[in-house]
This record gives sequence, C-alpha cells and structure tokens, in this order.
Amino acid sequence: MIVNFIDYLKDRLQAVRYFCYGGIAAIIIWSIIMVDTHHAHTWVEKHIPGFWALFALVSTIVLIFVAGWLGKSGIQTREDYYDR
Repeated sequence: MIVNFIDYLKDRLQAVRYFCYGGIAAIIIWSIIMVDTHHAHTWVEKHIPGFWALFALVSTIVLIFVAGWLGKSGIQTREDYYDR
C-alpha cells in the first residue's frame, strides 16, 4: 500500500513540488498575518517574515545533503558485508 502511494507521488512529482511550495508560501503568509513580532527576541524574528520556517527548511536541506555525503564517504557498505 505505501509502495503504491510512493509510486503515485513519483508519477506526479511536479504536483508534489508545487504543493510543497504552496505549503511554504502558506506558512510565510500565516506568519506575516498572525504572528506578533512586537516582542521578538532578535532582529531576524522581527524583520524577516517566516524566518523560522525558512530556517527549518534550509536546515533540513543541509542535513539531507550532509547525511548523503557521510553515507557515501564510508558509512554505507555493501549488502554482503557480513557474508564474508
């Protein structure tokens, strides 16, 4: 069942991408309208709308690429590693 769902999403990758962009835009718009920045602790919280949402997105992307780099640099091994 989950494999069918993943295949369904892979077939509609452009729609998934637009959906994610729309979600990011909705979070930023919600942040502009609803979040009170009067008592913000830092300059970025006060002047950049949706800063924490954008920060989380960038951090996630960096984490994915760092994890992939670590995996390729030696953490991942062959599937027959224990058969030897």
